[in-house]
Amino acid sequence: MFRQVTESVFASPQIGIEAIAEAKALGIVRIINNRPEGESDDQIPGDAIEAAAREAGMDYVAIPVTHAGFSQAQVDAMAQALDSAEGPVLAYCRSGTRSTLLWALARAKAGDNPAVIASKAAAAGYDVTPVRQLIEMLSAGG
Repeated sequence: MFRQVTESVFASPQIGIEAIAEAKALGIVRIINNRPEGESDDQIPGDAIEAAAREAGMDYVAIPVTHAGFSQAQVDAMAQALDSAEGPVLAYCRSGTRSTLLWALARAKAGDNPAVIASKAAAAGYDVTPVRQLIEMLSAGG
């Protein structure tokens, strides 16, 4: 269910409460929810995921991303959530794509090579083409 993007970053489609134990077993220390509340009827509410994560000793951060796209504030929040984690993180949304794209933008902002970012995302089964131009701009100092 979890796709490993880097040594310390996993992406996933919507998780349920039972996935918290699996994340904990992988050593994940922070859950990042990139899904806006109420996006679909079958969605597990973020506060339920947060409660389960905190009960398991994990941190939880919500950085909701709608289909309208990514803002600078979201990229900054994701970079902060990734950089301040003291261990592996799991980011999730409906399919894992928005989480991976937001990770890619955060890494580009940090100066990572766009080709390496794209390669890592592709190896995890995600395509960064929709934000590739923005990745290039951010990695160049934007």
